[in-house]
Amino acid sequence: MGNSQILFIAGHARLPEGMAAQNMYETITVTAEVDRVYGVVLEASCTLATEHGRDYIGKILKGFSLRHDIEEVIKCIEEQYYGKAANAIIAALKDLHYQFQQVKQVQRPC
Repeated sequence: MGNSQILFIAGHARLPEGMAAQNMYETITVTAEVDRVYGVVLEASCTLATEHGRDYIGKILKGFSLRHDIEEVIKCIEEQYYGKAANAIIAALKDLHYQFQQVKQVQRPC
């Protein structure tokens, strides 16, 4: 069932008040399908309110490896995303990276 070489990982963070997405959710979630061996993000999305925002974050993350430090992706968010959720997205990315590191420590083949 499915491809055992792909992991599905989620990172979470609290959203600031006054956002459209905050009315639906209190947290933002960034999800990613990640190559088990190389840590490369194959697809990604998040719980921003607009499809355009979700797609944009997915495009930024696609192709990035979670095996490396995430400062490069954080810099992209800081330089390219000017919405109210920027800090929450960065916090969720840090959590996503942490979750991947935890999976890699206890990883066993499927």
